[in-house]
Amino acid sequence: QVQVVESGGGLVQAGGSLRLSCAASGSIARVNAMGWYRQAPGKQRELVATITGGGTTNYAHSVKGRFTISRDNARNTVYLQMNSLKPEDTAVYYCNAGLTNYDYLSAVYWGQGTQVTVSS
Repeated sequence: QVQVVESGGGLVQAGGSLRLSCAASGSIARVNAMGWYRQAPGKQRELVATITGGGTTNYAHSVKGRFTISRDNARNTVYLQMNSLKPEDTAVYYCNAGLTNYDYLSAVYWGQGTQVTVSS
């Protein structure tokens, strides 16, 4: 059974920083692309940042220059370093992981989400 678990959310003042982590565990042969998405109240879930297995990154325009996505392939973990946080970054942040099992079947898994609240 595969699990994707986020951690690191919390409450921070505007201008502050937070680091989110997301670890995939279970019967995993390979971790493919991983990413972070967020959903604010009353809004649709949106992409924040993604990183491929080879390390190529992609960011939403609204976070470019402030957020950094990285991964540790040995730990099947992806990170999101968030600096210069703004109140509009407040949302539930979800981790997304493309995983291949030992039967060579691939699927996309989502974490349960972690709340990030930025006060003004």
